[in-house]
Amino acid sequence: MQQQLLKWLNGVNFAGIVLFAMAILPAQSWAAGYTQTRYPIVLVHGLFGFDNIGPVDYWYGIPAALRADGAQVYVTQVSAANSTEVRGEQLLTQVKQILAATGATRVNLVGHSHGGPTARYVASVRPDLVASVTSIGGVNKGSAVADVLVGVAPAGALSQTVLTSVVNGFSSLIGLLSGDSSLPQDSAAAEMSLSTAGTLKFNAAHPEGIPTTACGEGAYQVNGVSYFSWSGAQPYTNIFDVSDPALALTSLAFNGAKNDGLVSSCSSHLGRVIRDDYAMNHLDEVNQLIGLTNIFETNPVTLYRQQANRLQNLGL
Repeated sequence: MQQQLLKWLNGVNFAGIVLFAMAILPAQSWAAGYTQTRYPIVLVHGLFGFDNIGPVDYWYGIPAALRADGAQVYVTQVSAANSTEVRGEQLLTQVKQILAATGATRVNLVGHSHGGPTARYVASVRPDLVASVTSIGGVNKGSAVADVLVGVAPAGALSQTVLTSVVNGFSSLIGLLSGDSSLPQDSAAAEMSLSTAGTLKFNAAHPEGIPTTACGEGAYQVNGVSYFSWSGAQPYTNIFDVSDPALALTSLAFNGAKNDGLVSSCSSHLGRVIRDDYAMNHLDEVNQLIGLTNIFETNPVTLYRQQANRLQNLGL
């Protein structure tokens, strides 16, 4: 009798554990097709970005995680350093190629850093081809770091000539290592596009989703395109990540305003702001450096999966 009672109690405990686990874990994340969106997801890299260099992807582990649960994902390659308009035209060409290859009528654009405005350009000039734009750490109202560079190296100065030559060379090297050395590089144009003055000019021509207040939300939908954004606000997140000290240094340019090391939280706002204060820095937002992110924050890959599911639930 005693043995039967113990057996029964053990069964209750096991069942309780299972029920508790089911209660605290999101059931949707277990379901097949969790990330399967109606339209393909197209990833757009930022400044000095690439699709992959050897075994290292810019979007470290993110495309595979999205594809694992049903998403159709494409990783694009635009100039590592150039103006938003030049990069936008390059992206538009690739979007048309993706649509032709898949038979889809629209795409979901996901842009990081300078990839945010780049995606916005395509959505602005061809909204019929875009279902949504998700901006991650996007430079949507300029970056204080770019403003510092513009001040340190004004147009025409010798310092700008030297800086431009070095950065253009670095950008060309990225293109060569990632398998596409044909894309034009223009660091001075990139620098201006990412400055406060440059983004003000760009936003005047392409205002869709941009907040009309200093740190508010923008229109959730314009011309049939849905707009979203999220970003981090902690420049130093992992003592083992060699890139963190540099981001902690560049964060000083923001004079105490919330930022991810390269972009202020308010500047990252576009459309529906999912959150602007994740304990992540600018590289953490794409799961870099090689996955060395904040262990006390939601894994960046999870955020991309959640956004894919959000798009799915909206029929996008």
